[in-house]
Amino acid sequence: MPIPFIDLQAQRLRLGEPLEAAILEVVRSGAYVMGPQVAAFEAALGAFGQAPHVLSCGSGTEALILPLMAWGIGPGDAVFCPSFTFAATAEVVPLVGASPVFVDILPDTYNMDAAHLDAAIAAVKAEGKLTPRAVIAVDLFGQPADYPAISAVCQKHGLKLIADSAQGFGCTLGGHHPLHWADVATTSFFPAKPLGCYGDGGAVLCKDARLHDILVSLRVHGQAVKSDLEGRTFDHDPKYLNMRIGMNARMDTVQAAVLLQKLSIFADEIAARNRVADRYAEGLSDVVRTPRVIEGGISVWAQYTIETDARDGLAAYLKAAEIPTAVYYPIPIHKQGVYSGYPVGPGGLPVTMAAAERVISLPMHPYLEPDVQEQIIAAIRAFAGRNA
Repeated sequence: MPIPFIDLQAQRLRLGEPLEAAILEVVRSGAYVMGPQVAAFEAALGAFGQAPHVLSCGSGTEALILPLMAWGIGPGDAVFCPSFTFAATAEVVPLVGASPVFVDILPDTYNMDAAHLDAAIAAVKAEGKLTPRAVIAVDLFGQPADYPAISAVCQKHGLKLIADSAQGFGCTLGGHHPLHWADVATTSFFPAKPLGCYGDGGAVLCKDARLHDILVSLRVHGQAVKSDLEGRTFDHDPKYLNMRIGMNARMDTVQAAVLLQKLSIFADEIAARNRVADRYAEGLSDVVRTPRVIEGGISVWAQYTIETDARDGLAAYLKAAEIPTAVYYPIPIHKQGVYSGYPVGPGGLPVTMAAAERVISLPMHPYLEPDVQEQIIAAIRAFAGRNA
C-alpha cells in the first residue's frame, strides 16, 4: 500500500466510536455554531496550553488577524515576520493595512533570528517611514522559536509579540508554552496540523483579560461585550449592538467536538511523534542534514524536514519508490510578486534563500510504524549511496 504523508485515518480509527458519537451529538442538538462544545474546548485548550484565556475562531488566519485588529495596528505600522513560512503569517499584516517587514531565520531551526530582528527594527526606526508595532514569530515545523531572545528584542523596542503556533501548538521550551513569553499565541486546527479538526479552525490564547474581551467582540462583528454594557441598558442580543468593526470568526460546533476528542490523546501523540523523529535522526543523520531542536525545546514535529544538496533528485527517487515528500516554501514570501514591494531586514535574507533550495519533508505522523519508516530510511540511504 502507498505510504501516507500524514495518516489521519489511523488516528480516526484509534478515537473510534466516541469521536463519531461526539459529532452525532452536535448534529442532533442543532447548535451548529458556537454550541456548548466550543466553550468546553476553549477551557480544555487553555488548561493544556497554560493559557488563562482562549478564544476559538474559524481558522488560523483569523487567529492571527484578530489580535492585530484588537491592538489597532494599521496603515503606517510595521509588523516583523519571517519569510520562510506559509503566506498567512504575512498576509494578515496588509489585510489590516500595515506593512510586513521580513526577517531572516536561523540556519539550524529555521525559526526567526533574534539578532536580525533587532537589526530590522532598528533599520525601520532609522528610516522613519513606518512605526514598528509588533512581531510575529513562527514555530516552524513544530518546534518553538527562541522566545527568550525574541521577547527580549520586543521588550527593548516596545513591540507586541505574537507566537504563531499554527504548526507548533503543544511545543514547549524549558517546560513553558510560547505564551509564557508572547502577548498572544495563535494556532490553526487545519486537518494536517498536529492538533487538527475536520475542517478549518483556529484559536487565540492570551493572558490579558481585557484583550480577550475585545477579541470576543471582534470575533462576532464587533458585538457588545460585558464591559461595553456597563452603565447602559440593552435588553437584546449583544450581537445587535456593534461597538467596533469586527468580523465573522466563529468556530462551528462540530469542529470543537472533534478537537475535544483529539485533545484527549494529544500528549500521547506528541510523545509518539518524538519517537518517530528520533528514529529518523538515528537512521539518517550520517547521510543528510537532520533537524536540530532548540536546546530545552520539545517539538510536536508537524513536519520532519531534512536538508540535502540533491533535493529534487531525492524527491524524484522517493516518488518512484511510492514514498511521498513535500517541499515547503520553495519560494519565500518576500520573493512572491504580491509581497515583493515590502521591506526586508538589513543584508537581505540569505539563510531563508538557502533553506528554500535545500529542504524536503518526509512522512511524519504519530502512527508511522517502525517497519514502514525503515523503508523510507533505506530508500534515502540508497539514494545517498548512489550519489556519494
